[in-house]
Amino acid sequence: MDGKKVKKIRSVFLVSFCACFFVILVNLTGIFDYLENKTYDYIMRMTSGFTKPSEDIILVILDQGSIEWGTDKNGWGWPWPRSAYGELVEFLDEGDAATCTFDIIFSDPSLYGYEDDETFGRICSGFGRTVHTVFFNNQSGNVTEWPEYVPVSSLSIEGFGNAFPVTEKAVFPVPELSVAAAQLGSITGIPDSDGVFRTQELFSVFNGIPVPSLAAAALIASGAEPKMKKTGKYVEFAGKKIPVIKEASVALKFKGNLDRYIPYSISEILKSKRLYDLSKERALTEEEAEDMFFVPSDFEGKHVFVGYYAPGLYDICSTPISTVYPGVGMHITLLDNILEESFIRYTGWPVLLVTSFFTALVITMVTIGIKKIIIGIPLDIGVLILFLFVSVGLLIFGIRIPVVLPFVTGVIAFVMAMIINYVTEGKQKKYLKTAFKQYLSPAVIEKLVADPSQLKLGGERKEITIFFSDVQGFTSISEKLDPVRLTELLNEYLSFMSGIIMNSGGTIDKYEGDAIIAFWNAPTSQPDHSLRGLAAAMECNLKLRERLPYFEEKYGVRLLTRIGMNTGFAVVGNMGSRERFDYTMVGDSVNLASRLEGLNKQFGTYFMCTEKTFTSANCILVNEGKSPVPGRKLATVAVVGKKDSVVVYEPMTQERFEREKKTLEIFDKGRDLFYAGDFINAMKVFETIKEKDIPSCFYWEKCRDFLNNPPENWKGVWVASSK
Repeated sequence: MDGKKVKKIRSVFLVSFCACFFVILVNLTGIFDYLENKTYDYIMRMTSGFTKPSEDIILVILDQGSIEWGTDKNGWGWPWPRSAYGELVEFLDEGDAATCTFDIIFSDPSLYGYEDDETFGRICSGFGRTVHTVFFNNQSGNVTEWPEYVPVSSLSIEGFGNAFPVTEKAVFPVPELSVAAAQLGSITGIPDSDGVFRTQELFSVFNGIPVPSLAAAALIASGAEPKMKKTGKYVEFAGKKIPVIKEASVALKFKGNLDRYIPYSISEILKSKRLYDLSKERALTEEEAEDMFFVPSDFEGKHVFVGYYAPGLYDICSTPISTVYPGVGMHITLLDNILEESFIRYTGWPVLLVTSFFTALVITMVTIGIKKIIIGIPLDIGVLILFLFVSVGLLIFGIRIPVVLPFVTGVIAFVMAMIINYVTEGKQKKYLKTAFKQYLSPAVIEKLVADPSQLKLGGERKEITIFFSDVQGFTSISEKLDPVRLTELLNEYLSFMSGIIMNSGGTIDKYEGDAIIAFWNAPTSQPDHSLRGLAAAMECNLKLRERLPYFEEKYGVRLLTRIGMNTGFAVVGNMGSRERFDYTMVGDSVNLASRLEGLNKQFGTYFMCTEKTFTSANCILVNEGKSPVPGRKLATVAVVGKKDSVVVYEPMTQERFEREKKTLEIFDKGRDLFYAGDFINAMKVFETIKEKDIPSCFYWEKCRDFLNNPPENWKGVWVASSK
């Protein structure tokens, strides 16, 4: 081996060691902790969509609609009488639910009198698996000793040190409920130094008595042994080995927003309970039967959590998923993690050292070994991106490796290697300027420097064209591929689709797993935003179909995308907290576009838009002397969550429109008969084309259903059955 190679190898190892040593030394000051946490939060949000929430957990919410129902239909003031919660427990008892856990502190006697508390307590005791909340807090607690009327917690702990929460003050439920509870559960939580809750304690200690967390209490109430034994970095509980940080702190693996657990409104359950009781006395009318949303068996074997969800009532926590995450979600997530054994496991210092040194080593080898910076820098960036991809993939499987430290080590190693190249070759400055121009946008930086106010919170109401897309059957696709291949496919697909959107002047709002959310006419004004959006959506579908063979050959999957689009007014701007915000959009128009994306399933289509988008875009084309975009009037629908109907269109290419022109004319005839209520003749019309036109097939089936079960008060509107 010649002297130059030996010197180069020596330089590679020296730079790698120095970069690694320097960064780890600096890390001991805690300077990277904040950035590491925020990076972890981002990856958690990005990967949470790949996980599936437990089907054994149900969230029951007391929302604003329930409060209004209680006032209008029952004459209840606020707070509600506790007998109302008793009705819920009775319904769950009849359905043999696993547990009923209240994330509500009933610390004061009922405003409706002692009998109200006594009735609620009697029902809870009869159910036998009710968990009530106790709050340990040195600031707001009202007792300093374990109350005599409260049964001592049955939880025993073994093998723990002293790093678990110990408090001197507490808030207990009223005696009637403390005695009736199968378990009392602690809702005490400890955020990280930046105020974000990433962990949850398995138990808290008050007066020397260990009290299980709300999630652990639910498991004990359902029959788990009330014993926690710590061995090494694991706690044995409920037949599971739970990895912990410190003594009793569990890193939460969030499964996305709390809405993924499908929150049930308590008012709907109470209405169902009353109708169910009435059905035992007499047959329900058809209208009553439609209003009975649930039956007791829907809750069989389920862990039911009950919490406030109305503005101003529920506690808000900052979590990796959201800065306004409902507190009950912390306890649901912990229970989900234990039930599904989907934990986050932290790697230790050895892995951190190896990862940091290996990253620095590879980047240094590339930077020093490859003379052409235009090749070396992309490879270095590729190494860092690959490392991030691996980190993302590992977190999906519950393994957390630090990201910032190895990343910074790689960057430091790159800088040091570039200095060596500069000293030895004298070409660093020219190469850097040439290379980095390919990856940085001076226009964006100059815009922010010139107007820093753009980084402040605020929004404006303006008309925009909104785009929602989702890959058909992505869950099945994700099950076929390993995390690395899935991440590669997802990034390639999102890059391809996003390129079309951004080339048309669109703004990417966000990615949610495989879903893309975008809009036009903000932040810069675009008078032809509806045409831009319509053209981009059509190009996305067209180009994606052209690339189907490529994705099938490379990944063995078939990618088809459903798109929903709407044009309407929304609030657009920087939204979030003062510490973290996104440029995004909110409003009914946004929700409608989202619903249209899912509505494609009910018609077998892959792109639909509102009449406003379709006509507005075509008006622009006509005014410019161009041919309008062809398409068909698909339906008049009332989407889920909306009372008013909306007309939707399926835009088409000119080629497809000409090819299917006769079929579309027949479809128009059948559609008009359908909305006129002539289902017999409409069915006959759709019968002739249903084999070659998928929407006609869906209309034919709907006609058949209506002939067997005639709709009452037909208003000429297709009512969407799902989101």
